[in-house]
Amino acid sequence: MLEIALKGDRNGIYQKGISENQKISFKYLDQIISALKAAGLITNVRGKKSGYILARDAGKITIYDIFKAFEPEMNIVDCLSENIHCEDENHCAPRDFWEGLNNQIIEYFTEYTLQDLMERQKAYNDKSAEDLQPGNEQ
Repeated sequence: MLEIALKGDRNGIYQKGISENQKISFKYLDQIISALKAAGLITNVRGKKSGYILARDAGKITIYDIFKAFEPEMNIVDCLSENIHCEDENHCAPRDFWEGLNNQIIEYFTEYTLQDLMERQKAYNDKSAEDLQPGNEQ
């Protein structure tokens, strides 16, 4: 997602470019792209065999949106899953602890956007470029 967001022009970025830049196999990336498209987070610029762009503004895509493209829910322990019923769930102190932590993680993922990641990455890229300038050797 960050690679697509940073590309940021109307032509998008091709899957081959993402694969090379992120050093992941084309086949694995195909699965990732399918999930992101199904979640409505990315789209092709002009149909098949074209570059990918964000489906909406990076400031409106949370990290939790990206997470949910791959997992239906976030549960740091199994007993929090909607699919698991435990007789003790309404009077279990450890479950309360894990649920509180889980909610904090979801809140953090929800508050952090792709735009936030882009800004941080651009700052890292700018710092790296400065460090490479002649006379900036350490």
